[in-house]
Amino acid sequence: MNTTTRTRPTHAPVRAAVVGVDKLSEHFTRITFAAPGVGTPDVPIYDQRIKLIFPAPGHPLPDLGADWYASWCALPEDTRGVMRTYSIRALDLSTEPARLTVDFVLHPDPGPAAAWAGQAAPGQEIILVAPQRGADPSGIEFAPGAATDVVLAGDETAAPAIARILEDLGPDITGVAFIEIPTPDDALPISAPPGIEVRWLARAGAAHGTLLTPAVLGHLGAVLVDDEPPAAEPVADLVWETPQFSSLGEQVSKTRPNRHTYHWIAGESGMVTRLRRALVKDHGLDRSQVAFMGYWKHGVAMRG
Repeated sequence: MNTTTRTRPTHAPVRAAVVGVDKLSEHFTRITFAAPGVGTPDVPIYDQRIKLIFPAPGHPLPDLGADWYASWCALPEDTRGVMRTYSIRALDLSTEPARLTVDFVLHPDPGPAAAWAGQAAPGQEIILVAPQRGADPSGIEFAPGAATDVVLAGDETAAPAIARILEDLGPDITGVAFIEIPTPDDALPISAPPGIEVRWLARAGAAHGTLLTPAVLGHLGAVLVDDEPPAAEPVADLVWETPQFSSLGEQVSKTRPNRHTYHWIAGESGMVTRLRRALVKDHGLDRSQVAFMGYWKHGVAMRG
């Protein structure tokens, strides 16, 4: 007798229709989808990652089964559409289908995802690969453990995840969130715990990280010893260094010391890499209490 237990996939593809579009500012637009079957385990959303598949121009959305990623990869590139990773800004399970909200960053020279978001209208469909009701949690990096103080930092691409994290934290958590944005008008309302200060840093045409990097280092009493990117860093790779995973192949401990403060830093990969080098290599911050995540990289087209 076959006693193999089939586990339900943590994420599955669903067709999700746009039900609301709200232009929040010059660089942010909020899109709400009707997302049948989507849910989360009995844990906070935090920085939950999801995949969005946008239709290729002139082609319908592909039909994907349980082995959705292999099926999508096997399709011709010019017809399968474009896949990108986003975080959940809000999820309302009180309706059927559920309502899932994503905040998109709009760029002057948009890629396919931002271009789609810039013209999105109710009724349009994408494929949403998101947590399914009853499945085990997967795709959440924010893991503060027993920490009672947090330091969050990111550019505009990390702003939706930071906002969701802040709104999911308990009322007794203290700390600070640094969010670098293109203009002052891009500062959005966030319901943060009373003990957390949210600092919006408008760079007004300056390079990514110009304001964020010194703000984070100054807060932690660290300095940037060398502002040059590591020579060995692969051009197309995104840094992804968390207490549970190392994209650089560094040793990851299965146990974590009980630390007072947890750090979460995300955004442009070069900026994140420089902050990681300054904080971990030069300043001696314990890597078990910090997550560094490159969400995108200057000059490199994202692959999903």
